[in-house]
Amino acid sequence: MAKRILVVDDAPITRLMLKDILVANGYDVVAEASDGVEAVEKFRQLRPDLMTMDIIMPNKDGLAALEEVLAIDKDAKVVMVTAIDQRDSLMKAIHLGATDYIVKPFEEERVVAAIINIFGGTK
Repeated sequence: MAKRILVVDDAPITRLMLKDILVANGYDVVAEASDGVEAVEKFRQLRPDLMTMDIIMPNKDGLAALEEVLAIDKDAKVVMVTAIDQRDSLMKAIHLGATDYIVKPFEEERVVAAIINIFGGTK
């Protein structure tokens, strides 16, 4: 059974690009969310194997959502998606417990490498 992934980003094009990469590589994108509030709600409902999460989003940013997700499941796998100029936020995300990160603009190889690293090569 394919690993189930929740894609979280306020930019529809980024969600689409991540979804296309993940699906093309054998993963199951179970849902998408456009802000941190929706991300936490969908994580709670769906309990995906992994989620990708943008840092800068409306309503609730990725850092606050990350903290809530990890409070629900301390072993949650969260890959932060960040712009190169968000280094301080990225460091905070790693300190909070993010599993890995991807820098925008991202390349398919980096996205896949991050996921494979987390799952040990299992799709």
